[in-house]
Amino acid sequence: MSHQNADGNGPRRDDGGPAAPQVRPPSTAGDGPLDLGLLRTFLAVHRARSLTTAARVLGISQPTVTAQVRTLEQQLGRQLFERLPRGVAPTGVADELAGRIAGPLDALAEVADRGREGLEAPPEPVHLAGPAEMLSVRALPVLAPLAARGIPLRITTGLAEELLEGLHGGRFDLVLSAVRPRGRTLAAVPLMDEEFVLVTTPGHAAGIGPLTCEDAGPLSEVPLVAYAEDLPILRRYWRHVFRTRLTARPAVVVPDLRGVLAAVVAGAGATVLPRYLCEAELASGALVELLTPEDPPINTGFLVARAGAPDRPPVEAVRERLLEAARSW
Repeated sequence: MSHQNADGNGPRRDDGGPAAPQVRPPSTAGDGPLDLGLLRTFLAVHRARSLTTAARVLGISQPTVTAQVRTLEQQLGRQLFERLPRGVAPTGVADELAGRIAGPLDALAEVADRGREGLEAPPEPVHLAGPAEMLSVRALPVLAPLAARGIPLRITTGLAEELLEGLHGGRFDLVLSAVRPRGRTLAAVPLMDEEFVLVTTPGHAAGIGPLTCEDAGPLSEVPLVAYAEDLPILRRYWRHVFRTRLTARPAVVVPDLRGVLAAVVAGAGATVLPRYLCEAELASGALVELLTPEDPPINTGFLVARAGAPDRPPVEAVRERLLEAARSW
């Protein structure tokens, strides 16, 4: 049995000698505060999607990174990453945690590193997210020179709602969105207008009767190629142009507009696409526009950032490059 010293300097045995040091049991899920070092390592792995790359960025060994990630998983009682043949994939728990800690840890690192002479930390990547088609066809070609200048880019594709949520949580620096965000925490700038066109191959077009904005009947027997089962883009076109509700079932569903384009060019049927995505095929004659309404459906794309986010020159360079290029889109 041991007792506290009267002077408060620690426990002592009954015989007056110092008591053996007390060892704190291993941490269990939810027990005690999380170590900032473990969180920093976790965030590096989450961003790099690789234990080896994270180790290089942090300047520590890969086994150390692995051990720290496992320790954090034990403390949380949750799996954070799934092993892949090349790298790792974050779980939903990891994405949520990264969203909560990215902003505070980045701000802390900026303060801690300020004024350190000779520090040559790798530049932090710019995390850009948006629709796969817009990123591939519009954004990435104009951003390639920035990558050549040493600005790392990390690209994520997905649906607007989930990407805006990730931006709010700090997972991304910029998001290309077809949806204007609500509230004051995200700042949106109009980037481009997408005009939607109804297209098919010349062969299919030859078999379609006279088509007007007042009568979509000639299209009733034409196979439709869609982005999703509920035909969101096609339904909008029918509602805006034909003033009627589209009830057809798609012949082909491809969750990527570039795949929709490829299927239609190959003769699968008709579809509605953004003009910028199929303008080359229209110019070459591979596709024809079935209708030219005076008031075609238009969708505005926005460039969105977190309001009040710390200024980072690489992020600003990407933003300015996109806004400049969009003037010709």
